[in-house]
Amino acid sequence: MSSNSTASAFSSSSIGTIDIIVIVIYLVFCLATGIWATLRTDRGSVSGYFLAGRDMLWFAIGASLFSSNIGSGSFVGLAGTGAANGIAVASYELNGLFCLLLMGWFFVPIYISSGVFTLPEYLMRRFGGQRLQIYMSVLALLIYVFTKISVDMFAGTIFIQQAVGWDLYAGVFLLLGISALYTISGGLKAVMYTDTLQTVIMVAGSLVLMVISYVKVGGIEKIYAEFHRAIPDQRINGSTCGIPPANAFHLLRDASSADLPWPGNVFGITILSAWYFCCDQVLVQRTLSAKNMHHVKGGSILGAYLKILPLFTTVFPGMISRILFKDQVGCVDPKICKQVCDNEAGCTNIAYPKLVVELMPEGLKGLMLAAMMAALMSSLTSVFNSTSTIFTMDIWRRIRPRSSDGELLVVGRLFVLVLVVVSIIWIPVLQASQGGQLFNYIQSVSGYLVPPVLSLFLLAILWSRTNESGAFWGLMVGLLVGLIRLGLDFGYGSPACGEEEFRPSIIAKVHFLHFTIILFFISLFTTIIVSILTPPIHPQHLVRLTWWTRHSTIERVPFKEEEKTNKIYEEAKQNRITELKEKPKVVIPRWKSVVYLICGYKPPKEVLESEENNEVKKSMLIDIREVPKWKMFVNINGILLMTIGMFLWGFFA
Repeated sequence: MSSNSTASAFSSSSIGTIDIIVIVIYLVFCLATGIWATLRTDRGSVSGYFLAGRDMLWFAIGASLFSSNIGSGSFVGLAGTGAANGIAVASYELNGLFCLLLMGWFFVPIYISSGVFTLPEYLMRRFGGQRLQIYMSVLALLIYVFTKISVDMFAGTIFIQQAVGWDLYAGVFLLLGISALYTISGGLKAVMYTDTLQTVIMVAGSLVLMVISYVKVGGIEKIYAEFHRAIPDQRINGSTCGIPPANAFHLLRDASSADLPWPGNVFGITILSAWYFCCDQVLVQRTLSAKNMHHVKGGSILGAYLKILPLFTTVFPGMISRILFKDQVGCVDPKICKQVCDNEAGCTNIAYPKLVVELMPEGLKGLMLAAMMAALMSSLTSVFNSTSTIFTMDIWRRIRPRSSDGELLVVGRLFVLVLVVVSIIWIPVLQASQGGQLFNYIQSVSGYLVPPVLSLFLLAILWSRTNESGAFWGLMVGLLVGLIRLGLDFGYGSPACGEEEFRPSIIAKVHFLHFTIILFFISLFTTIIVSILTPPIHPQHLVRLTWWTRHSTIERVPFKEEEKTNKIYEEAKQNRITELKEKPKVVIPRWKSVVYLICGYKPPKEVLESEENNEVKKSMLIDIREVPKWKMFVNINGILLMTIGMFLWGFFA
């Protein structure tokens, strides 16, 4: 985006000396935290690098769940959609509260009892064969690269380039460099410890801006009074463009509403949120690193409590931004929008950075920028770590089954570098994006691709009769239908404000959230029908892989192909241990030790110890037993949290 076009939207984009000092202190402290976590990480084992040694505590898990979910894209997207349409977009956050509990109480016990590293690996153990594992791995990588990374980089671009006036590539290289350094070196544990730090900064910064913006507008009552009057002076003649909706302060809206109709809000968002929190590697991987089930549930509870905040710290401030800057944030004339934010589709995406620039005093502006950096870095590092896990464990290990732990760790780290390069290459594409409302873009793309995945995981866990053929064809039919709608949606585009509807009825009259519901049931019924018409899986293969067998102590019989692969893994491991024992002791120069530390490599002796200790750790991976006292404690907290969630839904309905 050109600097000339952004000048009218951001009149005070320069930052002061105190702001720079705050930002530098944050970056140094963040890097120091990552290095400290790296030193505490068992970086020479696959479990240590990809699952943090499975000894993470509840507060780190909860903070990482929140910061991985609430990236810079969420700050920009939630505030922007709030500025455009009101509080209904907060339904995603309040719905996520319940889905986080669903993850901790229902899905994760199955994943832990199965002893897997990734969700595609779970499908391989549950159904056998390779095609489900490979398909899910490739789909996940595509979703991460083209939605998560691209969206976060786009939102980060808005802050780095527009709000602060930094050179775009210099800022991005700095943030990506720091993020990649401790992700590559320390793995999941370093990511989760820095996520904890970044969550504190994000929450603190957003609370400060919330208070300042509420005071500026005159209190939350003023928002109710003034939002409906936040109409830009220059509008398209004869149209309702630029007029806030009458139901702006309601979560549940008419079934024919163009933004968030209530059936899509209640059921469609539930499908998207359940996939995101329960069947997505980025979020689930945090809970797989837990020390035990109490910490899984405790982390889910903390993350769910934090999900209450965005309604008040992000959505309402976005609406305040429209009240304070109605002609810029609320612009509808393409020519004016082009001048304000270089985007003819609208400028609601600048709502949050506009508040930061215009309202935050020197010093606090630096804190808020640090919070945005924290949001960007935490979401990027989460994606980097999870995508490297999927690529390494589900694709590379499938290609090279005899690869050593050392090779897997090197491949995982190199893949992070590939993702960094892809992120940088995407920047010009994102700059040219005509995003309009960023959050709706994220959810609509997800709504066309992920419902079949959720339907499969639900059937895999709840219905033992589900077999590999049913699972595969349920995914394929769902993918085909979803891609057709995706192609039509983006091929036709959307009519501009005041323009007549030109799209076919299947697009114009079927909201993407309603289509999400339809797609979910198409995949669900396809999987059920094909599974019934084809032979079932023998129960001996399903031990600890379904809800009904999660506590079973019977020894599971692997599929033939799985058994063959496991045999290759075990033989390769024993050969490595034998080779390491026979190697003479070598004194490692100091400079090599430094390189090993940065790259996460361990000397042969330490690698040997990690290999031999893996068997001990493996015995703890499938234990989902709970102490009655702590089980009651987390269950009571879960009930309390659901009560709060239902109250908020009822109050803002």
